[in-house]
Amino acid sequence: MITRIAILLILMAVVPDLYIDRRFLRRIKGRRAMLRRLLWWLPTLGMIAYTMVFVFDRQFAPSDIKILNVYLFLVGLLITPKCLFALCSAIGWGVKKMIRRKANYGNIVGVVMVVLNWYVLFYGSFVGFDQITVREMTYESAELPKAFDGYRIVQFSDAHVGTYIGGREHLLRAVVDTINAQSPDMVVFAGDLQNREPQEIRPFVDVLWGIKAKDGVFSVIGNHDYSDYIEATPDIKAENEKETRELERKMGWRLLVNEHEVVRRGADSIVIAGLDNDGDGKKFPQRGDVRKALEGVSDSAFVVMAEHDPTCWRRKILPESRAQLTLSGHTHAMQFMIGNWSPASFVYKEWGGVFYEGARALIVSTGIGGFIPFRFGVPGEIVVITMRRLKVEN
Repeated sequence: MITRIAILLILMAVVPDLYIDRRFLRRIKGRRAMLRRLLWWLPTLGMIAYTMVFVFDRQFAPSDIKILNVYLFLVGLLITPKCLFALCSAIGWGVKKMIRRKANYGNIVGVVMVVLNWYVLFYGSFVGFDQITVREMTYESAELPKAFDGYRIVQFSDAHVGTYIGGREHLLRAVVDTINAQSPDMVVFAGDLQNREPQEIRPFVDVLWGIKAKDGVFSVIGNHDYSDYIEATPDIKAENEKETRELERKMGWRLLVNEHEVVRRGADSIVIAGLDNDGDGKKFPQRGDVRKALEGVSDSAFVVMAEHDPTCWRRKILPESRAQLTLSGHTHAMQFMIGNWSPASFVYKEWGGVFYEGARALIVSTGIGGFIPFRFGVPGEIVVITMRRLKVEN
């Protein structure tokens, strides 16, 4: 993970310090000037050494995730503020030269940006990640069978339970309690149960087994539920993936891997189908098989489709099926949002909320957790969907 951007991170650490050293520190005179400059550079040298630890580790992330979390926190605490200040100061210096002013107002802007950066860092790390919100919505369809009018589905995704190990277990218990408090008819988990390996799931089997719904808990596989984030032999990876699926079933969840189940209410029924993860096929696995998942399902059936990656909706689900409602996750809204804007909008057309193509809808949950314990403006969310039969006037 860090290895892929190690050069960028080192440049981010060094270049701002070179600028600040030249523009400010060299002006300090006296016997202690060199000592002050050395003390200023020490954190940067430490971060370079810390970065090199990851460079020589072939794993996507260290086995002890705390090592990565501390590193990323220090990047936000030390490196990013210097980058922001140096950038603002350099722009201000250029403007000062152009308009021939004495003051560099970029320095003031830089200080403000540093304070805002620290606010986002501390809030997102110590407050935002601990928050849970319930988002209620209604989905209407003329094709919904009468007996399912008012049917309640609770959707959640991206648990990344490995992040809860070591002091955050209570947050996952709060998620379970919140889900059960909604009195769901059905619960759908839209993938990414683990960070890297099934051993992360083991401590939470009893906790997650506590999720209850009248018609059960259904789940699908996310990209993190494969073994693509560890360096291991194919046999070990296959065993890990097998155990991940077995643990989900041990929790009482009905894992749907390109398959479906029928849920009945008297003479009426709906279909809950689940696809294997279907991403871009390069960075993320592309294994969804719509035809296999809906094999034997009537064209007139009402289908709720679960698929981890929302990009699959336009790529496969819309053209290859009649699924009326699709439930996804994956994006996390990049765990950062200001107002209604998230940087996820640069990557995904549908990254959070509900989207329509005619009467067919996609609901993308921004998830409850994350590989990195940070959320700003995007609290962990549980989506409660009430399905209503739309009355068609003759």
